[in-house]
Order: sequence, then C-alpha cells, then structure tokens
Amino acid sequence: MTDPAFYQFSSITVILLLVAFYGGTFFMSTFVNKKKENVDGFMVSSGKVGFGISAASMTATWIWAASFYGAAISGYNYGLSGPMHYGFWGALMILFIYPFGLRFRKLAPNAHTLAEVMQARHGSGSQLILAVSNLLGSLISLMVNFTAAGALVSVLSPLSFQTGVLIAGIGVLSYTLWSGFRASILTDFAQVVAMMSIAVVIIPWVYFSAGGSEALSAGFSRITEEQANFFSMTAILEQGAPFFVAVLAYAIGNQTIAQRLFAVRQDLIKSTFITATLGYGSIVIGLGMLGLMALLLGVVPYDGDVNNIIPQMASGYLPPVMIALFFILVIGSLSSTADSDLSALSAIMMTDIYGRNLAKGNPDPRRMLLLGRITMIVATVAGLIFASFSLDILVMLVFVGALWGAIVFPVIVSCFWNRVTGPAFVWSVVIALLLFTIVRFELLPMTGIIGGTFELIAAVGGGVVLGLMAFGFFGRIAGLVIGVIGAIACAIYFTGFLRDYTVLLGSLTAYGTSAILCTLISLMRNERFDFDLIAQRVTHFDAPTPEEAVRATET
Repeated sequence: MTDPAFYQFSSITVILLLVAFYGGTFFMSTFVNKKKENVDGFMVSSGKVGFGISAASMTATWIWAASFYGAAISGYNYGLSGPMHYGFWGALMILFIYPFGLRFRKLAPNAHTLAEVMQARHGSGSQLILAVSNLLGSLISLMVNFTAAGALVSVLSPLSFQTGVLIAGIGVLSYTLWSGFRASILTDFAQVVAMMSIAVVIIPWVYFSAGGSEALSAGFSRITEEQANFFSMTAILEQGAPFFVAVLAYAIGNQTIAQRLFAVRQDLIKSTFITATLGYGSIVIGLGMLGLMALLLGVVPYDGDVNNIIPQMASGYLPPVMIALFFILVIGSLSSTADSDLSALSAIMMTDIYGRNLAKGNPDPRRMLLLGRITMIVATVAGLIFASFSLDILVMLVFVGALWGAIVFPVIVSCFWNRVTGPAFVWSVVIALLLFTIVRFELLPMTGIIGGTFELIAAVGGGVVLGLMAFGFFGRIAGLVIGVIGAIACAIYFTGFLRDYTVLLGSLTAYGTSAILCTLISLMRNERFDFDLIAQRVTHFDAPTPEEAVRATET
C-alpha cells in the first residue's frame, strides 16, 4: 500500500523490528525450557504460578488485535461512550470468572481444562461440547491475530499481507512450542509491561499532536447527538449490551482463561483477576480514545474501512520512532493472545481428546507431550492458511459465541447444584444453539406470537445474566432475587421491542433456553451428585502411581 494516508517503513526496517521482537521473545522462553518436560507443567505450570506473572498474563492474553481495533471502532462509531462500552465490559469478563473460579479450583484443584471438570461431573458428552467449542474458538482467534499481523505489515511496509502472516505465525510458534504454557505466561509478562509503557506514551502524544482539547472540543460540532451523549441508547443496544452478554460467555467458555485459572496459586485467584480487570480496562479504554479522537477530528477511514482508523491515527500524528513503537505494541498484543491460543489448543487435545477419552484412563505422558506439540504446529499451519485467504470469519465467530452463551448456565450450575444431570447439560446446550441459529439468521419471521415467544425466552436470558453475576459476588439468595426481578423487568421491556435487535435477541435466547431446559430436565430425575468425586477423578497426569508413592515414603 502506497497511499499517503499511511507512513511506511522500508521492508528491511519492518523485518528487523519483527526479528528483534520475536528473537527477544524466543530468548526469554529459553529460561523456562526443560530437558525433561512435565505434562502438567506444559499445560498449567503445575498450578503454582505467582501473582505478578498471572495478572500480567491474564491482561496480555485479552489485549489482542481485536481489542485495539474493536475499541477504536467503537469510539469512532458511537462517540463518547464507545470506548467505555468496549473496555469496561471486556474488563468485567475477567472479573466475572473469579468467584466461580474459586469454586472450580476447590472442586478440581488438579484440573487442566474446564471441560475436564465437566467430564468428571457428567461424562464425556458435556466434556466434548466444551472441548469442541474451545477448539473452534481458539483456532478462530489464532486466525484473527495472524490476519491482523498481515494487515499491519502490509499497511506500514511494502511487504505483502501473506509475508506478515507467515512471520507472525513462525515467530509465535518458535517460542511456544517447547515449553508451552510456561513460555506463554513468561513472555506475557514482558509483553504487557511493554504494552502499558508504550500506550502511556502514544495516546497522549496523539492527543497533543492533534491539537489537544481545543481541537477536540471543536469537533463536537461534527458529531451526532447520539454520539455526543455518554448514555446513548443506540450505543447501549448495538454495542454495550450485546458485547456485555458475549464477554460473560467468553469468561466461562474460553480455555485461555480457564488455563490461567488452573495455573495460578489457589490463594491468589481473587487478587490476580481483580488486577487483570483493572489493567485490561485501563489500556483498552485508552486505546479506544484514539477512535474517539479520530471521530472528533473528522478523520475519514481510508478505503471506507474503519479497521484503518488505528494505523491512520498513528501515521498522521506520530513521528517514525513512535510509529515503530506502535508497531511493536500491536505485534506484542496479538502475539500474546496467539501463544495463549496455541497453549489452549494443545491442552484441550492432550487432556480432553487424548488423556480423558482416547487413552481410556491410562495416558502416556510422553505421547501427550508429543501430541501437544504436534497440535501447536498443525494449528499454526491452519491459522496461516486461513489467514492468508483473508476469509470472512463472522459466521464462525457467531456460532462459537452462541455455543459459549449456551453453556454458561449449565456449566456454573453443574458446579453448585447436585441435581444437574448429563442429559440436561447436553440437550439444553444443543437446543439453545438451535434456537439461537433460528433467531440470528431469521429463519423464522420475528413477528407476532413467534417474535413474542423469543422475546420472553430472551427475557429469561437477561434474568440469568443478572442473576449469575449477583450470585457470584453476593450469594445464592441475591442471585435468585435479582435474577427473577431482572427477568420480569426484561419481559416488560423486551416485548415488541427486542426483535429489532437481532444480535442481542439471539444471544439472550441462548442463555434463556439453556437455563430453562437444564433446570426442567434436571428436575425430572431425582439424582444427587457427590461433588467430592470430582477431585478424585481429576488428577495430575504426572502424579506418582501408588507403588511409586509407597517406595518414596519408604526411602
């Protein structure tokens, strides 16, 4: 791309920047390499990671390419409230998991994946639903990050899109392959320190280079009344509410969060997740302000593509040295998430596909490690191939997001209520996904009785979202009361209205359907589950055999 809207480095400069970044990251990863790798350490670092590394890793993992572009686009499209709707709700996703994470770790202190916990609770059906959804989600995330790397390289240099994709893929794989999760969290720490340092410099630099408060104040005459309103209903219904619902599903459904939950020391879960919440929110809201500044300054997206807002602002208001730092900032953010995706994919294949199913309870640790590394290589190749084609991944993202929305209630309730059954879990998720598909793609007309029925189901979904949050932070009674009140209020407000907002209607339908069916089907059978069985069934793969333990005691 040679358009003057973008500053371009020479090919040699960009290659040197990439080599320096990935070379330095690879060098850091050598400090955690082990000649004789441990299966549990490869997946969750044996559950003993400290506060600083864990908090930084959570923050870096969720500040990915979409955070940069999504926050800026939200600020550009929705004005004053846009960055808050993206950054605040995204941060809430991290905070939401910790009260339930405490329960997950209490039930299964030696777990590697959340799907593994569900297998111990219900059997293979619920485990495979979680595992497959995470395989799809992590692969799509990997593809998105490689695509962002290719786009950034093609915008800021004469190099091709495919070249940028290839360098990013090889670079991330190089430092993640041998030490897995340990390499991911160690490099995350360095990457988040760099991201915070660079963001603190770049955002004020753009602000003052653009003319400061005087220039931005003058821009209020260019924007609409809704964009100037911090409490814009358009922003809430089109951006805030759908994103809020989606990120809560992401908190429960995504293995990269669960992996860090099972890796951090159990007594540090609360402080780690609260710190990561604050770190993510501050950085992403700050980056979203670049989009708001672009709106107030009257910047027109190059080629009509709002994804170009970020590089345009960097090119227009930063000197070359700062643009180079911006380049590293974006590459670091997408790499920290891509390596987490590789670690998550390998853990799922090692634990949920091989360790707990194919190996039939007798896994070979060496074979598991080999499978984990092969998974990383195959996933990287697949991500590179799909990213190089610049495929439209919206439909896949919609399905994965819906599946995660459908599993939130069954997963959480399965860890607190002893009457939830395996069939209740599986059928509630499957039917919730089916109804979501009908709504999201309008396979039936959302009018009359049909539209009203789906709005009522979505109202239940709204109550479920509010109730689960209240339950996590304030206990069961508060959760039930707020959930019921929320569902009634949503039913009154949604009727005849929500059908015009398909994305939000579909997402809440997934929540509501799974909650209704999971509860009803569970009540149809009078089963009781002993939660102590989960810890007995979920163990370290490298734990000594009883004979080895006896010998160790004797010596």
